[in-house]
Amino acid sequence: MEQILNTYYANGAQKLHGIVNKILLKFGGLSDKDMDDFYSLANEVFTEALKRYDNEQSFDGYLYSCLSNKIKTEMTRRNRYKRKMDRMTVSIDMPLDDEENITLADLIADDFDVEKEILGEDNIESSKIEKYFGRLSRKQKRVAELLAASYGAGEIQKILHMTQKEYSDAIQGIYAFENISILF
Repeated sequence: MEQILNTYYANGAQKLHGIVNKILLKFGGLSDKDMDDFYSLANEVFTEALKRYDNEQSFDGYLYSCLSNKIKTEMTRRNRYKRKMDRMTVSIDMPLDDEENITLADLIADDFDVEKEILGEDNIESSKIEKYFGRLSRKQKRVAELLAASYGAGEIQKILHMTQKEYSDAIQGIYAFENISILF
């Protein structure tokens, strides 16, 4: 056991970190903090694997299997949490309820109106407006037209037969910085 411990923790746990790096290569997009988290997780897995190792197979293979399973489980847990948080996001243009067609945007005091800025004011060059509309999908253009005509979110969804998700996606495209930035 001491020989195994020395092998994996020599030179700052280089061998253990190498195995973790090999497993994490499949995932990518990890920050240094994430890597540190997985190295800490590897230390825990190593300790447990050393306790349960029964000399029936090579320790290297056994440890790799244990680390791979634990890392995959942790990645699944993290991604599940991200998806959960994604579902909890709220658009300020989504209706608060089915009956009143009121959105959070309607409740926020603001004198800036993107629709008027885009469609009703002459202070924006028409070429900029054309470029802006050129970036929008057909559905996004239709939503923008209805917004400019003072339709509420619920009404637009009914008229265009859209789900809340489709409406939210269209609004995101309409208000996306990369789209509206050409108007400035």
